[in-house]
Amino acid sequence: MTTEQPARDMRVTILGSGTCVPSRRRSSCSVLVEAAGTKLLLDAGPGTMRRLLDAGTEIFDISMIFLSHFHPDHSGELVPFLFSSKYPDQSRRSTPLTLVAGAGFADFFNRLKAVYGHWIELESGLLRIEEMSSQIRDRRRFGPITVESIPVEHSPESVAFRITGAGGESVVYSGDTDISENLVSLARGADLFICESAFPDARKVRGHLTPSRAGEMAERAGVGQLVLTHFYPECEKADIEKECRTTYTGMLALAEDLMTLIPGSRQVAGQSTSV
Repeated sequence: MTTEQPARDMRVTILGSGTCVPSRRRSSCSVLVEAAGTKLLLDAGPGTMRRLLDAGTEIFDISMIFLSHFHPDHSGELVPFLFSSKYPDQSRRSTPLTLVAGAGFADFFNRLKAVYGHWIELESGLLRIEEMSSQIRDRRRFGPITVESIPVEHSPESVAFRITGAGGESVVYSGDTDISENLVSLARGADLFICESAFPDARKVRGHLTPSRAGEMAERAGVGQLVLTHFYPECEKADIEKECRTTYTGMLALAEDLMTLIPGSRQVAGQSTSV
């Protein structure tokens, strides 16, 4: 007798593939994940809400926001997102919004409230705050979705996330990090690995990865597909794919805003993909 497995239905859209540097082409960091009838964000840098609209999604469709760390290019749209959720009256948020981040997030949010007050406070029961451990691998269930986090090498609160859907499909999001054994462990066997590659190999910066270093970790983790993202302008002048190919042999894509991916498949909507 066989047990029927749930259908794999995860869909991932890169909302922002850039950095803090203003760009017409790339918004700051954010990824939309749709799975098991749930829509969530991984990071919410400036430009996230506009990119959501471009992707056919309203802010009221989002039920969870996961922040990899507190730097403005990853969290800068959080305040506008909450403010916008209070307006207009006829379509304001009616379903709870859960905000999740690493250690110290409750204090970070309270400091934001000290500045913005009721403008970012939602009605009772509509806003939930959760902290993931910044010391050990952590695991939580949010309905049919499993979320794991693990500390990475960037700032004290920095964590990477692994989202697993009801059908077992998985996406790992690195956030900002340097070389990290924790990240290799979290990404092991993932269908899709979205990994920062902020600077070319020749311009390595502490706390960030380059194409060959991201590729090395993806190769060791045995991921199904690697997507490089979080490109500073220096990356536009380098052959990022070639640098990554010195260490990585699997399926590879370079992120662009509004690129859509299906974990566990070879599909990258509207973009060319290297094999």
